[in-house]
Amino acid sequence: MTGLRMERPDLEGLGEIILAESYQIRTYTKGDETAWIEIVKETFPSSGNEWNTERFQRDFLDCPQFRPDSLFFVTYEGKSVGTTCAWTESPDEKKKGILHMVAVLPEYQGKKLGYVLCLSALHFFRENGFEYVKLNTHDFRLPAVKTYLNLGFVPEYTDDNSKKAWSIVFMNLGLKK
Repeated sequence: MTGLRMERPDLEGLGEIILAESYQIRTYTKGDETAWIEIVKETFPSSGNEWNTERFQRDFLDCPQFRPDSLFFVTYEGKSVGTTCAWTESPDEKKKGILHMVAVLPEYQGKKLGYVLCLSALHFFRENGFEYVKLNTHDFRLPAVKTYLNLGFVPEYTDDNSKKAWSIVFMNLGLKK
């Protein structure tokens, strides 16, 4: 498992947010902690169990940069089935956004919900004057990497190991570098 970094160098040309019938995008409201934790635990079984309401409180709600309108949920017939966050490293950051914690329940994956969630976060960043967005992911998350590439993110080649990892990812995706 190798960590990968990506960047969307600008926020121009974002597509329209289109959802299939019975799906909606909304932002955080008090009480969404339980749904968020369930989504993360189901999506990331190896690390999701580290999350509970106390950690959500500490790592999101108690952070000065947390904004309820930057934590997105996609719902299906009212049930939260996916999430992502438009995050910043500090409350004063106005230039660089971070696409954070993209997760969709396994039974809803493959429906382009991650794409719509990410696009919603990118629209949020653009509407709030940010210039570019970064993200971290892993080399085994091939569907997610493909989604990020389709959204205009580009790989960051930080060293020889990342160059090698990206070459393998592109090969596994059947794409040219």
